[in-house]
This record gives sequence, C-alpha cells and structure tokens, in this order.
Amino acid sequence: MTFLLATLGVLGVASSGPLMAATMGATSVSALAIAFWRNAIGAAVMATPTLVRTPRQFGRITGREFRWSLVAAAALALHFACFITSLQLTSVAAATALVCLQSAWIAVFQLFRGTRHRWQVLAGLGVAFGGVVAITGFDMGSSPGALLGDVLAVAGGALAGVYTLAGGQARQSMTTGTYTTLCYGMCAALVAGMMLISGQPLAGFEATGWLGIVAITVCAQLVGHTAFNHLLATMSPLLVSMIILLEIPGAALLAAVFLSEQLPAGTYAGLALIMVGLAIVVLGQKSSRNTGKTDQEPGQALPRLGTD
Repeated sequence: MTFLLATLGVLGVASSGPLMAATMGATSVSALAIAFWRNAIGAAVMATPTLVRTPRQFGRITGREFRWSLVAAAALALHFACFITSLQLTSVAAATALVCLQSAWIAVFQLFRGTRHRWQVLAGLGVAFGGVVAITGFDMGSSPGALLGDVLAVAGGALAGVYTLAGGQARQSMTTGTYTTLCYGMCAALVAGMMLISGQPLAGFEATGWLGIVAITVCAQLVGHTAFNHLLATMSPLLVSMIILLEIPGAALLAAVFLSEQLPAGTYAGLALIMVGLAIVVLGQKSSRNTGKTDQEPGQALPRLGTD
C-alpha cells in the first residue's frame, strides 16, 4: 500500500508540469486560470470532510493562524504565477528542476535568520545551484525567452520555500484540513484578483481546456499532494522528501514522451546536479539531527519538497 501511494504521488506531481504545458499550448487557458481553478477546487474538496465532521474548527482560527496562512497563500499564488508561466517559456524539465529548489531556498532563508548549517548542507546548496547555472547557461544560448522562463522557475522555487515556512508556522496549531482549506481558498481569491486586474478570463474556455484543468487538479493537486500528505503520517519527512525528488526526472521523461521535448546534453547534467545537491541537503539535515546538532530552529520540521 505504501509503495502504491508513493508511486501515485510521484506520478501525480511529475505530471503537473507536462499537463500544464500541454493545456496552455493547445487551449486558451491561461497560467492564472490554472492556478485559480486548481486551488479553488482543492479548497472545496479539502473543506468537505472538515465541514462534515468538525465544522466549528473554522470558527476557532486565531489571528496568528490567519496571518501565517495569508502569507502562505500569497506566496503560493505568486509561486503558481511564476512556475506555470515559466512552462510557456522554457522546457518542462528545466522549469520543474528549478522550482524543486524549494528546500535549498529554505536552507538559504534559514542562513539569513542566523541558523548555522553543517558543511554537508552548504555543499549540497553549492551543487544544486551549480545545476541551476548549468541549465540557465544552456538556455541563455537558446533564446532570451527560455532564460526568462528559468528565472521565473527559480523565483517560483523561492516562493515555494516561503510558502512552506509560513505554512509550517500556521500548521503548528491547525489541522491539515483547516489549513489547506484556508490557504488554498485565499490563494484562489488572490489569483482571481490578479486576473481581474490583468483582464484575464476565469471561464469561457473550450472543452479541452476544462478537461486539462480537471486533469491537473485531480493528478497534481488531489492525487499527488494527497498521497504524500498521507505518507507523512507513516513515513519520515526525509524519506518522503527523497521520494519527491523523483518528480524531476519524472517530469523530464513525461515531457520527452508526450511533448517531444529534446534538451541539450548539458541540461541533463544540470538536472542531475540539482537532484544530487538536493539529496545532499536533505541527508545533511538528517545527519545533523542524528548527531544532536540540529541545523534547524526549535520546532521546525525538515522542509518538504514539491508544491506543484
């Protein structure tokens, strides 16, 4: 059962990039429309069990919980705007790898907050960002648009780190159902505001566009995220984080098969460097806890990879 859930989770998150790229490439659905509907539907689905079982939980949300949830929602909205737009400019493989730098960005943010990391974590950061340089270097030679897509994907990864850190604060005292309903709902509202300002439509898409939105929501949001959220109750965050790293080659493989993406050999080297670097970061933090010299602030859990 655990293996099946892990497999479903990897397939779900790995399908996110290819599905969004295919939907935007073949229909009139915009990046922000995808971000809105996957969060709006996700919030409705996550709210249902809580409303049926313990509806009073929503009335017990404190000001602190609301503020941290709002920060997480704002970061998530901007993350989706950056990442999904990047899929229109650069390759799915490059965008997925760069946005998966979330855990590396968390470690960087912790450095600025005074957290001292072990050398393994710092070495892993160096290797991962070396992969970023390799990918962006090859895309710089291909087109300015691809380079912009890489930059947006990197920004999306940093915003995912902010989302995870803020969500970690909110979830110290909130249930998963309450937090995800509030966060996804506010994220959808913020994206709707962005669409209103930019004049983008929320509806009126062709049937294939709606089919793409449903596929993205079911595969990436509900199946992928739900599977990993369940596994976190029975497996260590370290192991789950290592499993989610398979999203990078998974997305690259799916894009190659279904979207006929062909990447320069150097880009594959960059993907490999990012995977190795992220693995070193995660293992380095695990080593810190085993030796009793934690790199993290009290009460912080190991950063979880993958938000797409």
